[in-house]
Amino acid sequence: MEPLWCVFLLVLLLREDADSSQSPQIDPLVYDEQLLWVGGGAGEVNTYRIPLLTFTPRGSLLAFSEARKHSSGDIGAKFIALRRSTDKGATWSPTYFIVDDGSLEDGLNLGSVVVDEQTGCVLLVYSLCFHRYHCSPSSTMLVESLDDGLTWSRPRNLSEQLGVKSFAPGPGFGIQKRYDPAKGRLVVCGHGTLEGNGVFCVLSDDHGRTWRYGAALKSIPYNQPKKSLDFNPDECQPVELQDGSILINVRNQNNYHCRCRMVVRSLDGGETLPVDELLFDHTLIDPMVAAGALQKEGVLYFSNPANSTDRINMTLRWSLTDGRSWEDEALQIWQGPSGYSSMTTLVGDSVEDKKYIFIIYEKGHRESVETISLAKVHLYGGR
Repeated sequence: MEPLWCVFLLVLLLREDADSSQSPQIDPLVYDEQLLWVGGGAGEVNTYRIPLLTFTPRGSLLAFSEARKHSSGDIGAKFIALRRSTDKGATWSPTYFIVDDGSLEDGLNLGSVVVDEQTGCVLLVYSLCFHRYHCSPSSTMLVESLDDGLTWSRPRNLSEQLGVKSFAPGPGFGIQKRYDPAKGRLVVCGHGTLEGNGVFCVLSDDHGRTWRYGAALKSIPYNQPKKSLDFNPDECQPVELQDGSILINVRNQNNYHCRCRMVVRSLDGGETLPVDELLFDHTLIDPMVAAGALQKEGVLYFSNPANSTDRINMTLRWSLTDGRSWEDEALQIWQGPSGYSSMTTLVGDSVEDKKYIFIIYEKGHRESVETISLAKVHLYGGR
């Protein structure tokens, strides 16, 4: 018979092995928060809206926004504003403008940023004249950076390839497929006009040189005026799951079926969006807004103002089942007025990169469009 101390030691070793094989339990905490942009009409900009956020293959973070020159409205002249961080969000560069639409009455609208990890290129897709207000036709535009966001190409008009259909990318990020089918493909999803609305995806299989339309989930009735409770998919955020499917979280513009998010999935690399793969997620209540989604280490994260009627209560949720269910816990990031949000994470092998995600969102005290703030969230900080 073995001595008792040997048995005891064996039990301890087995327990340590079991504990080390388990992933840390998610218990997020806001680790740091910074205001990146403050509106109020000072200088050349009246209001900053529509925040986007991405990483670069060199390990930097890029934050974008619409710098609306004369008012807070969607229609009007704008810049695309950018700030960069090369130290994982600790400090940020001053704001500089990478696109200026001049004095267009129906100016640019952001937009979707997509990173090609194979080439190191960062691509930003946006629209011009989307509402066709005193201008025509609508154009889908692209600018690119090959040097970590320091310099940007001249805008390229993709309408020669895509046509002049009004297409508003995102707002949020596009994806590069990491798994089959269509590994390496760039996928950018967005929506159409309020009458010709729906989720539409554009695809590139040559690193952004050429683009074509792929999947579509059209509104009902299509190309006709909408009423309350009509089926009207709108702003959207795609993420790739580990099985290679693309999950798209969608704004339910007319509250069809519920005051919650639509979710639809493409099984063929963004070519189609079958109605069989459409569902309504009643857990994700939503006041009709652009929301954030992110897949990291097998966990799906979602951010929005978690309220069925008002843009308040910016909240982070997470799912261990690819969105089929959500954990009961949630992290309130800001209880007050809050609007559009987007998320990213640094893609690296370091322990630090695995701990954090970043959420950029519209934040205010009286209304949600007063500032744009960035929250750095420690995924295991509450433990």
